[in-house]
Amino acid sequence: MAELPTICSPTRDAIFAAYEADTHDGFRSHLGASLIGKECERALWYDFRWTTLSKHPGRLLRLFETGQLEEARLVRNLRRTGATVLEVDPETGRQIRVQAHGGHFGGSLDGAALNLIEAPKTWHVLEFKTHSSKSFTDLVAKKVQISKPQHFAQMQIYMHLTGITRAMYLAVNKDTDDLHVERIELDSAFAQKLLDKAQRIIFAAVPLARISDDPSWYQCRLCDHAALCHGGADSAVAPEVNCRTCLRSTPVDGGWQCDLHQRAINDSDQRTACERHLYLPQLVPGTQIDAGVDWVEYQFPAGQRWRDTGFNKHTNT
Repeated sequence: MAELPTICSPTRDAIFAAYEADTHDGFRSHLGASLIGKECERALWYDFRWTTLSKHPGRLLRLFETGQLEEARLVRNLRRTGATVLEVDPETGRQIRVQAHGGHFGGSLDGAALNLIEAPKTWHVLEFKTHSSKSFTDLVAKKVQISKPQHFAQMQIYMHLTGITRAMYLAVNKDTDDLHVERIELDSAFAQKLLDKAQRIIFAAVPLARISDDPSWYQCRLCDHAALCHGGADSAVAPEVNCRTCLRSTPVDGGWQCDLHQRAINDSDQRTACERHLYLPQLVPGTQIDAGVDWVEYQFPAGQRWRDTGFNKHTNT
């Protein structure tokens, strides 16, 4: 018997397409505290420099939204236990934010709480996460520091920069609605190492060391930047064109500076770039052999030459 054809639902497709249409380029203005626990410093440098556009399918974007919607529910759950929960900064009416390194590093807390049953008199940073059953089981067995080091690092940064010495991690099993609740203590020395790491990444003029030179290494295979990082001249993808991939821009206290136009460049301008954009040489999979005021010329291993003129990124010489 012949198999029946798969019937796609146009409504389903339209819902997911709407999520994709509403999403932006995914580039953050700052290096996020939620990422600083990532092991590969080169990948973090690529993140901060906006080298790679991440395009997620609508289904995954909807899944991200599910995690965000869970936050309000967890706040209600905590309040029903008698806890006092601050979802926003009382002075600004916005999420509680922390930042460092001239505003280039930071993040937003899910909340802060007092009157928690385990320690009623102690303020806690709140961190909410959702997990699959497999991830949740691993978390319960190993605890957050081992199972989810990025989440642990995120909470350490939030505690360190707010001056709060405890955090409460609330994890939801998306398949069973079970909860894992874990209290974390501030490790100031560990948090300072993370801040030093963030500073190193933000102000590095060139890509930092890879976690592995083997492209088949599991962290490299799963990385959004794999093609850019490990690809040769024939297989590498071109970095995105924006001010952060340009050799003429520099992160400074409070923002970014264009060394060509001698002015500050705001977030919108950074995303657009100008016609005189020239790639950072370390982002080009070739050897720099010559340069002028408005161009840089490279030679690839196969002998092909390419001149980056800023106006046409695909002009060969």
